Amino acid sequence: MSSSLIHRLGLTLPAHRRVFAGFFLYAFGFGGFFPRLGELQGMMGITEGQLGLGLIGAAMGTLVSLTFAGRLIERIGHRRMLLIVPPLLPIFYAVASHANGTLALFLCLFPAGLFIGAIEVVVNLEADRVEHQEGRRIMNRAHAFWSFGFFGAGLLGALAARAGISPQWQLAGMVPLSLVMTVLLMGRFEAAPHRVAAVDPSAEAAPMFARPTGAILVLVALSLSALVLEGAGFDWSAIYMRDVFQTAPWVGAAAVAIGAFTQAVTRYLADRHVERHSPMKVARLMLTLLGIGNVLVVVANHPALALLGFGLMGVGTSVLFPLAMSAAAQRTDRPAAVNVAALAQIAFVSFMLAPPLLGFIAEHIGIRWSFGLCLPLVLLSLAVTGVLRQRPAASAAAPAGVQSA
Repeated sequence: MSSSLIHRLGLTLPAHRRVFAGFFLYAFGFGGFFPRLGELQGMMGITEGQLGLGLIGAAMGTLVSLTFAGRLIERIGHRRMLLIVPPLLPIFYAVASHANGTLALFLCLFPAGLFIGAIEVVVNLEADRVEHQEGRRIMNRAHAFWSFGFFGAGLLGALAARAGISPQWQLAGMVPLSLVMTVLLMGRFEAAPHRVAAVDPSAEAAPMFARPTGAILVLVALSLSALVLEGAGFDWSAIYMRDVFQTAPWVGAAAVAIGAFTQAVTRYLADRHVERHSPMKVARLMLTLLGIGNVLVVVANHPALALLGFGLMGVGTSVLFPLAMSAAAQRTDRPAAVNVAALAQIAFVSFMLAPPLLGFIAEHIGIRWSFGLCLPLVLLSLAVTGVLRQRPAASAAAPAGVQSA
């Protein structure tokens, strides 16, 4: 399909809505896989620990992409990335649904991780640039549409499971659907301009490896509990419902969708509350709700109580990562792309790597403890919320002659 035809078919949307569409399509492309994970595990005949090893493939691909693909992303351009990646992701996950074991699953998901890492940087940079261009916060709403995309895919997975449609057929159907939506929503996308700033010509070029600074590591600690529990909810909630309460597959798929939905709604409404009450206060409230939801999942003695816990976990995980991303992008010690990549490099891989590792805990001491052992991370995040007390640009002096890109 030619570029001119794609442009003609695309819808006319404001810049911020185009960013929202990019986040939605990105999550929709792979979100249909996780509601069917319990069924796929049974078809492959593998344990939770072996399933976790297979899922690490996506995390490894993401780490490679976030570490080395920065310059390649800029060379390819944001428009091409947002037209190519959303239709490609569901292909990898559709193929992965036919994996017959741990190694096959790993090999299918590794290339998916490469594209996930690339588009993660692109959509967050676009959100920050449009935020700067329009003079208002959109980062939380942008991430809300990531959650809406995951919820939409999860809902389709639950409905397909309820209707008795196999995971393989459901995931195959996601491919043409993602392609059509990408052409319609992103066909007329044009990348937002860089933030306007004078850059010292003597400053070093951005390194291939985005080394995290001390400030970035604090932002990682801030968002770590939300990232790990978000990933744990998406990866393991369907299997949790099956193993603990012996529910039907569609109930497990609904647990995934419920967490994504409550996360999406909270993110969509969060920006006005962040502006009114400050990022630090909102972060503390969300972490409190995250801890309550986590405890409910650990102690639940009825499926409804567990679903409530997953819903509260969705609320609690909603804003920590968007707030951290905004803080990283607004720092003036290095170019915004480097700080965003440095945060994403560690934090986003934690989102993808830690939950598969929790499979080993689930296999040996029970899936409830997979969630219970995440509680200390919530306390760690609460301890460092003070990093959001001031604007990131004022939180550390920038080196002489270095300003944001």
